[in-house]
Formats: sequence, C-alpha cells, structure tokens
Amino acid sequence: MNANVYQHFRKDEHPFIDSVGDWLEQVESQYAPYLSDFLDPRQAYILETLIRQNSELEFQFYGGYEQAERRRCLIFPDYYQPKEEDFDVELLEIVYPVKFSTLSHGKVLGTLVNTGIKREYFGDIISDSDRWQVFVAKEITSFVENQVEKIGKISVRLEKRKYTEMILPKDDWTHERTTISSLRLDNLISSVYNISRQRSKQLIESGKVKVNWTENTRPDFLVDLLDIVSIRGFGRIQIQELEGKTKKDKFRLLLGVLRK
Repeated sequence: MNANVYQHFRKDEHPFIDSVGDWLEQVESQYAPYLSDFLDPRQAYILETLIRQNSELEFQFYGGYEQAERRRCLIFPDYYQPKEEDFDVELLEIVYPVKFSTLSHGKVLGTLVNTGIKREYFGDIISDSDRWQVFVAKEITSFVENQVEKIGKISVRLEKRKYTEMILPKDDWTHERTTISSLRLDNLISSVYNISRQRSKQLIESGKVKVNWTENTRPDFLVDLLDIVSIRGFGRIQIQELEGKTKKDKFRLLLGVLRK
C-alpha cells in the first residue's frame, strides 16, 4: 500500500490495511479469488475504500442475509462470477430448553469465543426473542458443533439450518440526526443517551464501552464513519454518515441508534 493511504485511517487500523494489501496482491498474482473472515462495518468500509483506490479487482460482501452487520468479503478478478456458496457461511441454530431459560447476545458470543476460536470466524448472532441463530465460517462449523454443549448453565446443542429456516431478526435500530461539538467517544455517548459527560467518561473508563467489538477505555477516542459503539446497559450507536459541519463548526451526524 502506498504510504499516504494510512493517513486517512487510525493508527490501530494500519495492521488491517496491511492485511488488505496482502489479499489484493495475492488475488492479482494468483489470479484467483480470496475470501476474508467476517469483517465489521468499519473494516468493510476500509476494505472497499482501498480496493477502489488501489486496484481493478472486484469484490462482494455476504454475511448470510441482507441486513447482515458482519460480512465476509470475496475479492476476485473480473473474469470470476461469484456464487453464494463461495462465501462459506453456515447457519447454526442454538437448540435449548426455551421454556426454562433465556439466552442473551453477550452470553452466546462469550461462549463461542471461549471455544478458542477468533471472533472473526463468527458473523451475526440473530434472535426473535425465543430462537437464536448464529452465522459461522464453514471451516469451523463442525468444531463449534462439537465443542459447545453449554451456554452459562444452560445445556444447548448447535444444529445446522438451511437459509430457508432463518429467523427474522427483531431489529429496533432507529435513525437519528444529531450535531455534536466533537467526535470524542464520551461526547457522542453523552449526547445520544442524554447523560452527563462525567457519567459517560465513567462508563468508558470502567470498561463498559466497546468500539467495533473491542473494549475501549479512552474517553478522548475519536469515532469515525461506520464505527459501532456498544454501551453496556444503554444500547448501541452506529455512525452511518458524517454530513459535514454546521456554521458553528459542529459535526452533523446521521446515526443508527439502538436503545435498550
């Protein structure tokens, strides 16, 4: 990657940019498709930006269903016609005693990651309140099926499902427009959830906030396009568009907001 690519992105994103450079090189030199692991929306945005700037290659995202948040990307030369099965995404249902127990997104994810498999091999976890399903990379499906027998104290079984058996996820995201004085993490949280800067600082410093699924304890961290911020007990925020600045030099944002 040429050096000035880096300046548009955060320092902690540089290793990911290097990986993308390697993938593009591999497709160009072997003239064959490359399939990424599951990417979050911010990574997908970086990948798309880099491909458009630096190569003639084609790419396509797929995460198992239309609104998928986490998706794999297939990068391919222009002669190639991708098919759904090229993405190696499997759907697993978590079979558990629904009447006697409740699952949560956090419990499910915690259990999956505790099998020792990286987060990147798991796509979205979806639920309609009773049923729970998870999209996983095909290469780890049987390992996960064999490994996961309990979520917390609840006995479970993971079973493959066809896409026709996918549940319709309940989604309560709302679109909200806001203007804020700075893109600091503590500022964003206090303005969206209407709490004091001090309270939002405390939430961040005590490890209750994640940016793109990674704990972030820096109140002064600057959020950017397509970041997803999750605040334990409050919900989630996605920066969907940066719409420029107001006359008073405030940032105009279009947000997706999920309130608990």
